[in-house]
Amino acid sequence: MSRPPSRCAPTPGVRIGPIALRSPVVLAPMAGVTNVAFRTLCRELELERAGTVSGLYVCEMVTARALVERHPVTMHMTTFAPEESPRSLQLYTVDPDTTFAAAKMIADEGMADHIDMNFGCPVPKVTRRGGGAALPFKRRLFGQIVAAAVRGTANSGIPVTVKFRIGIDDAHHTHLDAGRIAAEEGAAAVALHARTAAQRYSGTADWDQIAALKQHVTSVPVLGNGDIFDADDALEMMASTGCDGVVIGRGCLGRPWMFAELSAAFSGRDIPTPPTLGEVAAIIRRHGELLAEHFGEDKGMRDIRKHVAWYMHGFPAGADLRRALALVKTLTELDDLLSRLDPDVPFPRAAEGPRGRQGSPGSVSLPEGWLNDPEDCTVPEGADVMNSGG
Repeated sequence: MSRPPSRCAPTPGVRIGPIALRSPVVLAPMAGVTNVAFRTLCRELELERAGTVSGLYVCEMVTARALVERHPVTMHMTTFAPEESPRSLQLYTVDPDTTFAAAKMIADEGMADHIDMNFGCPVPKVTRRGGGAALPFKRRLFGQIVAAAVRGTANSGIPVTVKFRIGIDDAHHTHLDAGRIAAEEGAAAVALHARTAAQRYSGTADWDQIAALKQHVTSVPVLGNGDIFDADDALEMMASTGCDGVVIGRGCLGRPWMFAELSAAFSGRDIPTPPTLGEVAAIIRRHGELLAEHFGEDKGMRDIRKHVAWYMHGFPAGADLRRALALVKTLTELDDLLSRLDPDVPFPRAAEGPRGRQGSPGSVSLPEGWLNDPEDCTVPEGADVMNSGG
């Protein structure tokens, strides 16, 4: 059985530019996960189980160049539900000029209400081109990119925020400079995933570095990310680091109701009882329906398969049923398979804790000579030619 519902003292929300959030909670953009279907599901469950929608739900990352070029796949990724507000879009970008063009396009066409910037991705195909978590090492270039996004949204009321990691590795920490520079260039908030790029998603997040960043950057909100797997973790991070809010990534995989629990915890109300297996099955079905609406049934069912594995983590289910769910092809088939689950099974303790990719630490792939000069503003050739889901 999972831990009993708990109650805590109310925690203030957070303001990101003109956007006031009732709960200091942000859904981390995750490639292939935080599309309109997942965000809609999270919002529906928060409204159903907590009576409100109080946090910020960020779209999966899109590439600035692909956005400016109106790549059809990228444009589809920027889909928002009619009731989504505020609409939040994350950009992957390496070049100030393209950044400005993308930010101005978003502002001029009313595509979103908030722009987040990705400087935290540790994936080798990103860092070897100087993007993601590699880029803040180039301090001047990093500042120019943030400034370009802020200029592009000037007078639009769209705040720009910046997410980054501790640094490339333990020998090359960049987060304190990145936070200071981002704030100086007009960012409305900064968020730190408290791991280095070399750690990727392994090991333990160093929350002490969130506390250090909060002490170093005092002019804008500082948000913390890393190893938050339930409401108690979020409360503990804020209490121990002094950060202004939390960013939830892997902790909500297969647990989109987590935002209802966070909303309740931060407002001082009882945390809702975790769902039974029958309730989880209904959530899976709704998720599949939303994915089919967004992608079409064929692609939607291919996409739901990875989510089912996260949803079923820790629950009892036979190997044959798990295998069939991993190959589901239609909503009708999904209905049939879900009906075979025991609806009365309570949420198990085995389903709590870490989930999603963890992997192993390793050396960071970087462009040749990348560490020679942190003041170099040269944009690596081909760095902005990335698939939007990368």
